[in-house]
Amino acid sequence: MDRDYASPLDVPALAKVALMSTGHFTRSFRAAYGETPYSYLMTRRVERAKALLRRGDLSVTEVCFAVGCTSLGSFSSRFTELVGETPSAYRARRHETGAAIPACVAKILTRPVRHGAAARTSAPQSGEPVRIREAESAAAL
Repeated sequence: MDRDYASPLDVPALAKVALMSTGHFTRSFRAAYGETPYSYLMTRRVERAKALLRRGDLSVTEVCFAVGCTSLGSFSSRFTELVGETPSAYRARRHETGAAIPACVAKILTRPVRHGAAARTSAPQSGEPVRIREAESAAAL
Protein backbone atom coordinates (compact mmCIF):
# COMPACT_ATOMS: atom_id res chain seq x y z
CA MET A 1 0.00 0.00 0.00
CA ASP A 2 2.88 2.37 0.69
CA ARG A 3 4.34 1.85 -2.77
CA ASP A 4 1.11 1.48 -4.75
CA TYR A 5 -0.99 4.09 -2.92
CA ALA A 6 -2.48 5.36 -6.20
CA SER A 7 -3.88 1.92 -7.08
CA PRO A 8 -7.35 0.82 -5.96
CA LEU A 9 -7.40 -1.04 -2.64
CA ASP A 10 -8.34 -4.71 -2.95
CA VAL A 11 -8.61 -6.06 0.61
CA PRO A 12 -9.63 -9.58 -0.51
CA ALA A 13 -6.50 -9.79 -2.69
CA LEU A 14 -4.29 -8.56 0.17
CA ALA A 15 -5.93 -11.09 2.51
CA LYS A 16 -5.32 -13.88 -0.01
CA VAL A 17 -1.61 -13.00 -0.23
CA ALA A 18 -1.46 -13.02 3.59
CA LEU A 19 -3.25 -16.42 3.59
CA MET A 20 -6.12 -15.06 5.69
CA SER A 21 -9.83 -14.50 5.33
CA THR A 22 -10.82 -10.92 4.52
CA GLY A 23 -12.32 -10.37 7.99
CA HIS A 24 -9.33 -11.83 9.82
CA PHE A 25 -6.92 -9.81 7.68
CA THR A 26 -8.81 -6.58 8.41
CA ARG A 27 -8.88 -7.30 12.17
CA SER A 28 -5.20 -8.24 12.21
CA PHE A 29 -4.27 -5.17 10.17
CA ARG A 30 -6.19 -2.92 12.56
CA ALA A 31 -4.50 -4.54 15.56
CA ALA A 32 -1.05 -4.04 14.02
CA TYR A 33 -1.48 -0.55 12.56
CA GLY A 34 -4.29 0.96 14.64
CA GLU A 35 -6.50 1.61 11.61
CA THR A 36 -8.27 -0.28 8.85
CA PRO A 37 -6.51 -0.99 5.56
CA TYR A 38 -8.65 1.65 3.82
CA SER A 39 -7.88 4.29 6.45
CA TYR A 40 -4.16 3.44 6.23
CA LEU A 41 -4.24 3.79 2.45
CA MET A 42 -6.04 7.14 2.66
CA THR A 43 -3.43 8.40 5.14
CA ARG A 44 -0.68 7.48 2.64
CA ARG A 45 -2.62 9.24 -0.14
CA VAL A 46 -3.03 12.38 1.97
CA GLU A 47 0.69 12.33 2.81
CA ARG A 48 1.53 12.27 -0.89
CA ALA A 49 -1.13 14.87 -1.66
CA LYS A 50 0.42 17.22 0.89
CA ALA A 51 3.78 16.93 -0.87
CA LEU A 52 2.20 17.59 -4.28
CA LEU A 53 0.18 20.54 -2.95
CA ARG A 54 3.31 22.07 -1.37
CA ARG A 55 4.92 22.09 -4.82
CA GLY A 56 2.07 24.29 -6.01
CA ASP A 57 2.20 23.36 -9.70
CA LEU A 58 -0.91 21.11 -9.69
CA SER A 59 -4.52 21.96 -8.99
CA VAL A 60 -6.35 20.25 -6.14
CA THR A 61 -8.28 18.18 -8.68
CA GLU A 62 -5.08 17.05 -10.40
CA VAL A 63 -3.58 16.09 -7.04
CA CYS A 64 -6.75 14.20 -6.12
CA PHE A 65 -6.49 12.00 -9.21
CA ALA A 66 -2.67 11.73 -9.01
CA VAL A 67 -2.86 10.08 -5.58
CA GLY A 68 -5.51 7.58 -6.70
CA CYS A 69 -8.72 9.16 -5.44
CA THR A 70 -11.67 9.12 -7.81
CA SER A 71 -13.93 11.59 -5.98
CA LEU A 72 -12.83 15.16 -5.30
CA GLY A 73 -15.44 15.48 -2.55
CA SER A 74 -14.28 12.36 -0.70
CA PHE A 75 -10.64 13.37 -1.12
CA SER A 76 -11.31 16.88 0.23
CA SER A 77 -13.29 15.51 3.18
CA ARG A 78 -10.59 13.03 4.18
CA PHE A 79 -7.81 15.58 3.63
CA THR A 80 -9.62 18.10 5.84
CA GLU A 81 -10.25 15.43 8.50
CA LEU A 82 -6.58 14.42 8.63
CA VAL A 83 -4.85 17.76 8.06
CA GLY A 84 -7.28 20.19 9.68
CA GLU A 85 -7.67 22.43 6.65
CA THR A 86 -8.98 22.07 3.11
CA PRO A 87 -6.62 21.06 0.30
CA SER A 88 -7.08 24.51 -1.28
CA ALA A 89 -6.16 26.29 1.96
CA TYR A 90 -3.17 23.98 2.46
CA ARG A 91 -1.98 24.62 -1.11
CA ALA A 92 -2.38 28.41 -0.73
CA ARG A 93 -0.42 28.54 2.55
CA ARG A 94 3.31 29.27 2.48
CA HIS A 95 5.52 26.20 2.98
CA GLU A 96 9.05 27.61 2.80
CA THR A 97 9.74 26.99 6.50
CA GLY A 98 10.03 23.25 5.85
CA ALA A 99 12.26 23.63 2.78
CA ALA A 100 15.51 23.29 4.78
CA ILE A 101 14.35 20.07 6.48
CA PRO A 102 15.48 16.79 4.88
CA ALA A 103 12.63 14.99 3.10
CA CYS A 104 12.74 11.99 5.46
CA VAL A 105 12.26 14.27 8.50
CA ALA A 106 9.63 16.39 6.74
CA LYS A 107 7.61 13.24 6.03
CA ILE A 108 7.52 12.40 9.74
CA LEU A 109 6.71 15.96 10.84
CA THR A 110 3.97 16.47 8.25
CA ARG A 111 2.30 13.06 8.60
CA PRO A 112 -1.47 13.49 8.60
CA VAL A 113 -3.15 13.11 11.97
CA ARG A 114 -6.92 12.81 12.40
CA HIS A 115 -8.43 16.10 13.61
CA GLY A 116 -11.80 14.87 14.85
CA ALA A 117 -13.39 14.63 18.29
CA ALA A 118 -12.18 11.03 18.65
CA ALA A 119 -8.58 12.12 18.11
CA ARG A 120 -8.80 14.71 20.90
CA THR A 121 -10.25 12.31 23.45
CA SER A 122 -7.96 9.35 22.90
CA ALA A 123 -4.69 9.59 24.78
CA PRO A 124 -1.75 7.42 23.69
CA GLN A 125 -1.05 4.37 25.82
CA SER A 126 2.37 4.04 27.45
CA GLY A 127 4.94 2.77 25.01
CA GLU A 128 2.85 3.93 22.05
CA PRO A 129 4.55 6.39 19.67
CA VAL A 130 3.33 9.97 19.92
CA ARG A 131 3.39 12.25 16.90
CA ILE A 132 4.67 15.77 17.49
CA ARG A 133 1.35 17.42 16.62
CA GLU A 134 -0.50 15.04 18.97
CA ALA A 135 1.85 15.96 21.78
CA GLU A 136 1.38 19.66 21.08
CA SER A 137 -2.39 19.22 20.95
CA ALA A 138 -2.41 17.28 24.23
CA ALA A 139 -0.31 20.00 25.89
CA ALA A 140 -2.76 22.67 24.69
CA LEU A 141 -5.73 20.83 26.24
